[in-house]
Amino acid sequence: MSTSMPSDQRRSRFLNSIEWVGNKLPEPMIIFLWLILLIAVVSAALSAAGVSVIHPDTGEDVPVRSLLSGDGLVFILEDTVSNFVGFAPVGTVLTIMLGIGLADRIGLLGTLIRAVMLGMPAWLLPYAVFLVANAATIAADAAFLIMPPLAAIIYRTLGRNPLVGIVSAFAGSSSGYGSGFLITTMEPMLAGITNEAVAIIGEGPVVTAVDNYFFMVAAAILCTLVGGSITRWIVEPRFGEYAGDHTAEAEALKPGEKRGLRWAGTAAVLYIATVAVAALMPDSPLQNEDGGLVPSPLLSGVVPILLVFFTLVALAYGFGSRTLSSGRQVVEHFAEAIGGMRFFLVVIFVISQFSAYFNWSNIGLWVSVNGAEFLVDIGATGIGVLVGVTVISALITLLITSGTGLWAILAPIFVPMFMQLGFHPAAVQMAYRIGDSSTSMVTPLMPYMIVILGFMREWDRKQGLGNVLSATVPYAIGVFLAQTVLFLVFYWLGVPIGPGVGFHLD
Repeated sequence: MSTSMPSDQRRSRFLNSIEWVGNKLPEPMIIFLWLILLIAVVSAALSAAGVSVIHPDTGEDVPVRSLLSGDGLVFILEDTVSNFVGFAPVGTVLTIMLGIGLADRIGLLGTLIRAVMLGMPAWLLPYAVFLVANAATIAADAAFLIMPPLAAIIYRTLGRNPLVGIVSAFAGSSSGYGSGFLITTMEPMLAGITNEAVAIIGEGPVVTAVDNYFFMVAAAILCTLVGGSITRWIVEPRFGEYAGDHTAEAEALKPGEKRGLRWAGTAAVLYIATVAVAALMPDSPLQNEDGGLVPSPLLSGVVPILLVFFTLVALAYGFGSRTLSSGRQVVEHFAEAIGGMRFFLVVIFVISQFSAYFNWSNIGLWVSVNGAEFLVDIGATGIGVLVGVTVISALITLLITSGTGLWAILAPIFVPMFMQLGFHPAAVQMAYRIGDSSTSMVTPLMPYMIVILGFMREWDRKQGLGNVLSATVPYAIGVFLAQTVLFLVFYWLGVPIGPGVGFHLD
């Protein structure tokens, strides 16, 4: 008689273990407070031991400095405010969030999603849901609240299982943090953290919000094909026919909403055409000294350009749909958009101090130089080490699900280390995003996992956390493998991952 444990019990025990370990972890802000304390203690110990490192650019012997020394205390007291205000992600994220937040609160994003979804033929629905959910991350975490219930209604309206719509929309939104056609708040946020890490070893390339764009677009197409196929051939057959008695009918667009979309589309076309003409005209100030666009003020100024874009199309929709009637409403929506970032500001304050202390102590420089030398000694200097970053990121994301928070921990180590191996920091950042966007959908610690379970229980009370996790595992594996293979193809073919950005430093 076999005494082996059934596979469903092993899976349940494994998931319960992940959940138990993760629940022991504190909130992201508390994690970074503990990391600051750790840096203080480690810096004091290394400084007392006389540890130093040769700077790779200047050749100077740089000692590790103690945060618990007099100089460290002065640095903490004098630079706390500048550490926060000068932290790159703060200004860029708040700036772009003004425009995106306005578009969301006026109703443009939700209406646009409905318009796209309602017009899709039945056979295309799984791919459309995944793609639209991927793009919905332009609304940041609101994508997890908008797309799943909407996809459920669309699926049910077409006579299909609404649970499939919820799960596929959740997976598509998760994949949007590593791929997509649109520049979201994630791009400037991650780029800012990457640039802070670049500064550890001195001069280096400035990573912009579009430095991963070419790869992200290709990945969005590939992930949509993979994700839609997983929905059709694995997830939908697994759920089967919907046995509940809930009915739903997707609400058609109202005349005002249609008019608003026409106005917004016209504003978008006119604005894009204006920017294109301004960028391509001879001697344009948006071009570089050689008359090119890579690099150029156009790319480095993409955040304010996007702010104006989203603001204009949002206003056009608002006045076209009659949801806006005064300038005061616009100001109120702007204020609501910034108010929605309050949690981000609290966490980013602590992250900014952690980053500054890590850099000032020279621990980051010491770790990166020695880590790079170790990799050189063992011959691990090729694309395989970057793939290793994707694997490490995917595994750690199972426990720490804050995408930007985790990158703030890993970037000061990985970015300068791999720069010394000749890799561009934007390539290291992209490797991280592949892992992070893949496994965030399969960890019970993902903040919206319980929300997704709640959406599913509205249609079927018997659904449990195991149902969500078992349904999203195929997506996680498919998205990770698809993006990793694409990453290798870009590398082997020498395709740039963004405008003028390759895998290696020039």
